[in-house]
Amino acid sequence: MSEVKSVARRGDLFGQRVREHCAGQPIRRLDVLVAGCAYDEPLVLDHIEIRATGVDEDLPAIRKVLEERADLVAWSLGDLRSVALPPRSFDVIQLSFLLERVHHAELVLDRLLRALRPGGLVLLRMRDRKSAYGLLDRMTPPFLRRLLWPAMVPAGTPGPLPAVYEPLASGDGMHAFCLSRGLMITDDRRTTSGPARSRRLGAAAVAMMSNLTSGRFPSSHDEITMVIRKPQHHFARLI
Repeated sequence: MSEVKSVARRGDLFGQRVREHCAGQPIRRLDVLVAGCAYDEPLVLDHIEIRATGVDEDLPAIRKVLEERADLVAWSLGDLRSVALPPRSFDVIQLSFLLERVHHAELVLDRLLRALRPGGLVLLRMRDRKSAYGLLDRMTPPFLRRLLWPAMVPAGTPGPLPAVYEPLASGDGMHAFCLSRGLMITDDRRTTSGPARSRRLGAAAVAMMSNLTSGRFPSSHDEITMVIRKPQHHFARLI
């Protein structure tokens, strides 16, 4: 699957789920928390104002991207374990390629979810630690990642960002997390969109990693795309 097709299908999925969320409700403005500001795709909905606020770690590559963005009404960089987020303040969280590059990922996600209103949606994208790409990314020494980055990604791609890949950054890890917190996964897809896939060097390295692990870490995908819903009913277990 090409990167263009992957983006189109993901965008259709996210847009469809948000439109369904808004259907039948007198919503004129949607409050969106953009968690992970380097690679996300801004939501665009007809007849609904999008008020987007960004949060991320304070890294030079991310700060550079944020300084050039015009779609965010406000943004904050720092330790995501302590960033100030008013509880139940957002209708949607766009969680884009953040969980695989932060430490204490479960704690960070819990804090983000406290800022989500009941019935709200999480539009999740993350690299899969159990894919060949994820294994390659987290095993490559930092100095080598910096050296190879320009040859492996399209020009202008920010990074390389940290490669932490805690257990939460996997399908099994995310399903276990949602089950323990009463969250519902409405959509769960595996796609190919990794920056290394757009260059011949990256594709060859990913295929080699899959072969070396006898397919236990597949090269068939690198991204996990999920839509997660926070319970609406006040008797349900809430974050």
